[in-house]
Amino acid sequence: MLTLLTDFGTRDVYVGVMKGAIAQINPKLTVVDLTHEVPPQDVAVARFCLMDAYLYFPIGTVHLAVVDPGVGSTRRAIAVEFARGYLVGPDNGIFSGVLSENPALAAVELTNPKYWRTPQPSSTFHGRDIFAPVAAYLSSGVSLKQLGVSIDVTSLVQLEIAECTTTETGIVGNVQYIDRFGNLVTNIPGCDVLGKSWSVEVAGVTIPYCGTYSDVKIGEAIALIGSHGWVEVAVNNGSARSQLQMELGDRVVIYFE
Repeated sequence: MLTLLTDFGTRDVYVGVMKGAIAQINPKLTVVDLTHEVPPQDVAVARFCLMDAYLYFPIGTVHLAVVDPGVGSTRRAIAVEFARGYLVGPDNGIFSGVLSENPALAAVELTNPKYWRTPQPSSTFHGRDIFAPVAAYLSSGVSLKQLGVSIDVTSLVQLEIAECTTTETGIVGNVQYIDRFGNLVTNIPGCDVLGKSWSVEVAGVTIPYCGTYSDVKIGEAIALIGSHGWVEVAVNNGSARSQLQMELGDRVVIYFE
């Protein structure tokens, strides 16, 4: 099985072309689209989406992620082995969320053109010419070491992501992801508030914790632990992003009662 995550959207042919490159190598592979709606060049959002998804796939799955603002530059093209499978894409921190939970076992820089679509890849579309073919070969049984030269796993790029901090009265964090419903996913783990009475303050508004969206009236804000396992701020049948005028990186404070 192979998963695919990009910032390409679905208006253009880019995603379809990548799937074509995969099918030319192995048309029997199961390819699952995680999302292609990552905001353009937003590696941090891609990092979160992949980290939120990988645990739901079988051991041995290859995760192909292409959000690549450095395409054509000196940034490395890599494949990484970890306990649950493989990661293929640019070395720009996109895999740092997954690897913070399941450390890399081995990694290679993709230097062997035998496993590319062409030995003269486009300088603007490594997703088609390098990453998709490599992921297809890896999914089909080609070993990691055949794909290129080994690199030190400690040299992989780590994306600088703000961490939440504990205070005397609660936890200070920020918004790390906003989904299409306008729900604000914070960087505060749900396990840090389990068994406690707490509320959230955002944009000068105090919002109580409840178990699910329907625990408040339509249009009211709520704080809860989302299905992803992070503290989330939402609005029942509405958008917390719009109603509270919040954006990625904005401050979120939890107060314990």
